[in-house]
Amino acid sequence: MINSPFTRWEGDELHGRRPVLTSVWVHLDILFPRPADAPRHVIETGLDLTGVVRGRLHGRFPSVEGDWYGVVNYEIDYADGRREKSHLVDQLVPFIALRERR
Repeated sequence: MINSPFTRWEGDELHGRRPVLTSVWVHLDILFPRPADAPRHVIETGLDLTGVVRGRLHGRFPSVEGDWYGVVNYEIDYADGRREKSHLVDQLVPFIALRERR
Protein backbone atom coordinates (compact mmCIF):
# COMPACT_ATOMS: atom_id res chain seq x y z
CA MET A 1 0.00 0.00 0.00
CA ILE A 2 1.28 3.45 -0.90
CA ASN A 3 1.40 5.66 2.20
CA SER A 4 1.35 9.33 1.38
CA PRO A 5 2.30 12.13 3.78
CA PHE A 6 -1.43 12.89 3.85
CA THR A 7 -2.66 9.39 4.72
CA ARG A 8 -4.88 9.49 7.80
CA TRP A 9 -4.67 6.55 10.19
CA GLU A 10 -7.02 4.97 12.72
CA GLY A 11 -6.30 2.45 15.47
CA ASP A 12 -3.19 2.22 17.59
CA GLU A 13 0.06 0.29 17.91
CA LEU A 14 -1.51 -2.27 20.26
CA HIS A 15 -4.52 -3.15 18.09
CA GLY A 16 -3.05 -2.26 14.73
CA ARG A 17 -3.17 0.82 12.56
CA ARG A 18 -5.01 1.03 9.28
CA PRO A 19 -5.54 3.85 6.80
CA VAL A 20 -8.82 5.74 6.91
CA LEU A 21 -10.73 4.94 3.72
CA THR A 22 -12.93 7.60 2.14
CA SER A 23 -15.64 6.39 -0.25
CA VAL A 24 -15.40 8.16 -3.61
CA TRP A 25 -16.82 8.00 -7.10
CA VAL A 26 -14.20 7.60 -9.84
CA HIS A 27 -15.29 9.24 -13.10
CA LEU A 28 -13.72 7.01 -15.72
CA ASP A 29 -14.64 9.33 -18.62
CA ILE A 30 -12.47 12.03 -17.03
CA LEU A 31 -9.69 9.64 -16.03
CA PHE A 32 -9.55 7.97 -19.48
CA PRO A 33 -10.64 10.63 -21.98
CA ARG A 34 -11.13 9.48 -25.55
CA PRO A 35 -10.74 11.95 -28.42
CA ALA A 36 -14.04 12.45 -30.23
CA ASP A 37 -12.44 11.72 -33.61
CA ALA A 38 -10.64 8.53 -32.50
CA PRO A 39 -11.75 5.48 -34.51
CA ARG A 40 -13.62 2.79 -32.55
CA HIS A 41 -12.62 -0.85 -32.65
CA VAL A 42 -15.03 -2.61 -30.31
CA ILE A 43 -13.47 -5.45 -28.32
CA GLU A 44 -16.30 -7.23 -26.51
CA THR A 45 -14.01 -8.66 -23.83
CA GLY A 46 -12.29 -5.33 -23.14
CA LEU A 47 -12.59 -3.08 -20.11
CA ASP A 48 -15.46 -0.60 -19.97
CA LEU A 49 -13.64 2.66 -19.26
CA THR A 50 -16.80 4.80 -19.25
CA GLY A 51 -19.14 5.93 -16.52
CA VAL A 52 -18.63 6.15 -12.77
CA VAL A 53 -17.40 3.44 -10.39
CA ARG A 54 -17.01 3.15 -6.63
CA GLY A 55 -13.56 3.72 -5.17
CA ARG A 56 -11.76 3.91 -1.83
CA LEU A 57 -9.39 6.85 -1.33
CA HIS A 58 -6.62 6.30 1.24
CA GLY A 59 -3.97 8.90 0.48
CA ARG A 60 -3.11 11.92 -1.60
CA PHE A 61 -0.13 13.62 -3.20
CA PRO A 62 0.34 17.11 -4.61
CA SER A 63 2.13 17.52 -7.92
CA VAL A 64 4.85 20.08 -8.51
CA GLU A 65 2.29 22.14 -10.46
CA GLY A 66 -0.19 22.21 -7.56
CA ASP A 67 -2.61 19.53 -8.77
CA TRP A 68 -3.73 16.87 -6.30
CA TYR A 69 -3.82 13.13 -6.91
CA GLY A 70 -5.58 10.60 -4.74
CA VAL A 71 -4.33 7.10 -3.99
CA VAL A 72 -7.40 5.05 -4.84
CA ASN A 73 -8.48 1.41 -5.03
CA TYR A 74 -11.30 0.76 -7.51
CA GLU A 75 -12.71 -1.83 -9.88
CA ILE A 76 -13.50 -1.68 -13.59
CA ASP A 77 -16.12 -3.83 -15.29
CA TYR A 78 -15.56 -5.82 -18.46
CA ALA A 79 -17.70 -4.85 -21.43
CA ASP A 80 -19.10 -8.37 -21.86
CA GLY A 81 -20.93 -8.21 -18.50
CA ARG A 82 -18.98 -10.92 -16.70
CA ARG A 83 -19.22 -10.88 -12.91
CA GLU A 84 -15.48 -10.59 -12.29
CA LYS A 85 -13.90 -7.16 -12.42
CA SER A 86 -10.41 -5.80 -12.87
CA HIS A 87 -9.22 -4.73 -9.38
CA LEU A 88 -6.93 -1.71 -9.42
CA VAL A 89 -4.97 -1.03 -6.23
CA ASP A 90 -3.04 2.11 -5.19
CA GLN A 91 -3.78 4.03 -8.38
CA LEU A 92 -2.92 7.73 -8.62
CA VAL A 93 -6.12 9.44 -9.78
CA PRO A 94 -6.39 13.20 -10.34
CA PHE A 95 -8.84 14.84 -7.95
CA ILE A 96 -10.79 16.21 -10.92
CA ALA A 97 -11.89 12.61 -11.58
CA LEU A 98 -12.98 11.98 -7.94
CA ARG A 99 -16.12 12.92 -6.01
CA GLU A 100 -16.81 12.01 -2.40
CA ARG A 101 -19.57 9.42 -2.02
CA ARG A 102 -22.15 10.18 0.63
